[in-house]
Amino acid sequence: MAVYIVRRLGTMLWTLLLVSALVFWIVNLPPGDFLSNQIAALNASGEAASVAKAEFLMQQYALDAPLWKQYLIWMGFYPGPNGFSGIIQGDLGWSFELDRPVSEVVAEALWMTIALNFFAILFVYTVALPLGAIAAVKANTWIDYLATFVGYIGLATPNFLLALILYHKGAQWFGLPVGGLMGKEFLDQPMSFAKLQDILVHMIVPIIVIGTSGMAAMVRRLRANLLDELSKPYVVTAQAKGVGPVNTVVRYPLRMALNPFVADIGNLLPSLVSGSVLVSLVMGLQTIGPILLAALRSQDYFLSGFILLFVSALTLVGMLVSDLLLAVLDPRIRFSGRRK
Repeated sequence: MAVYIVRRLGTMLWTLLLVSALVFWIVNLPPGDFLSNQIAALNASGEAASVAKAEFLMQQYALDAPLWKQYLIWMGFYPGPNGFSGIIQGDLGWSFELDRPVSEVVAEALWMTIALNFFAILFVYTVALPLGAIAAVKANTWIDYLATFVGYIGLATPNFLLALILYHKGAQWFGLPVGGLMGKEFLDQPMSFAKLQDILVHMIVPIIVIGTSGMAAMVRRLRANLLDELSKPYVVTAQAKGVGPVNTVVRYPLRMALNPFVADIGNLLPSLVSGSVLVSLVMGLQTIGPILLAALRSQDYFLSGFILLFVSALTLVGMLVSDLLLAVLDPRIRFSGRRK
């Protein structure tokens, strides 16, 4: 297992390196960039001081260099005007639109995004697994019909519409705070127990909104998978031998039915991040989704490139976690292969 983890980490580094080159090339595909467009606009308006600052930033970050050299400087593999200063050295670049370092722009948003999506995944699995399992065991009963109804409602309701409903009713019926991930009094405050408590309360509605569609889809799939496992001969044999109903379902059939959902963890992380952009805009959440959208619109490619690279890293980490969990869940999986 240790050898497999080391090998996978090496593969992840090479994959992330290739993804970084692809991301940098994609964000530079549109003609021009933020500074070039700004310089053209400032020249037209005659603002010489602002033009000088924009030209300084262009030289400072080697934006007049060839694209391959810009990429190497951005990653920190090639010395730029400030020497070796790139992502691998901790310099994430400069947000030209916001006129701030990228690290300052995304610092709190990254942690908010990770926390929000972690709890959203926890909500999805906590609700979907027991509901889907009970629906399969109690197939064609009122419990199954109720789970099916919940699944259809979750799949048919757009996230942004559910966000608008809970935005109003959550506050009216349950007194839940909506809008943002913390109260205004905590926005510029350092982390404290009161701020953490306020963030957790603010997360309740966004977690339900973001996780509902994934939960509904998982309930339907788990029900179908588990029904298929329960009809197999080994389950019938176990029942004939007098194995208890709980062990008959949980010990093997449920574990086998869970394999696709554990394997989906790697895809679930980035899908939640990208799928929550509209929800974040509607609910005013301080996550990286709205920041990424604004950066892509303004061609602020240091900022957008880092966020896309971060989402790619989340995907790779999620895939590694899912593979390790599959090894624990399913004893038939062997990473080392057959020994000759």
